[in-house]
Amino acid sequence: MPLTICSSPPAIDLLYWRDIKQTGIVFGSLLLLLFSLTQFSVVSVVAYLALAGLSATISFRIYKSVLQAVQKTDEGHPFKAYLEMEMNLSQDQIQKYTDCLQLYVNSTVKELRRLFLVQDLVDSLKFAVLMWLLTYVGALFNGLTLLIMAVVSMFTLPVVYDKYQVGLSALCIWGGWVALPGCCLLDLVSSCSLQAQIDQYLGLVRTHINTVVAKIQAKIPGAKRKAE
Repeated sequence: MPLTICSSPPAIDLLYWRDIKQTGIVFGSLLLLLFSLTQFSVVSVVAYLALAGLSATISFRIYKSVLQAVQKTDEGHPFKAYLEMEMNLSQDQIQKYTDCLQLYVNSTVKELRRLFLVQDLVDSLKFAVLMWLLTYVGALFNGLTLLIMAVVSMFTLPVVYDKYQVGLSALCIWGGWVALPGCCLLDLVSSCSLQAQIDQYLGLVRTHINTVVAKIQAKIPGAKRKAE
């Protein structure tokens, strides 16, 4: 079954802030929900959210009813358009999401079975080391903190990389630990403009390092080099 069944262009648009208003609402709502869960229980958060929503809708309904009575108009229910909106999931949509969920569940179960039953000793040892490292991560952060960090990263890293893609890719290639997707490394390094940009970054780094070293030498007695 192809993985394209689970692709979601609207989610990509959200992560890349192509609609700033919509992304801001989603991002802010997620952070508010997660920060609320750090202070209150799940039951309390759900109850407070329900009360806030009901307070807003009831107040608006009363306001519109009073306004219609004063103006002697008959506009009907203020939420009539939303009440008549079709919200049923079609059979095709249900089948699509079910197939997507089934795909991920099956692949996860197969991978866990392979790791725990030591089909490949090296992979199982790597998984054991990863779980051991996660024990230290769990000692420093709880699950909600990690979830907050993940949400912030999801909504910031794609935008930062998309905005500074050329500079970040150049530094990554110069460091030798990642290749720029879709480009030939030889052609990229030989590019004059990119090479000039890399030299500029390296010059700034060297200047900053020399400044820091000079300040440290000025603070430590006897650390200054003798003039030649």
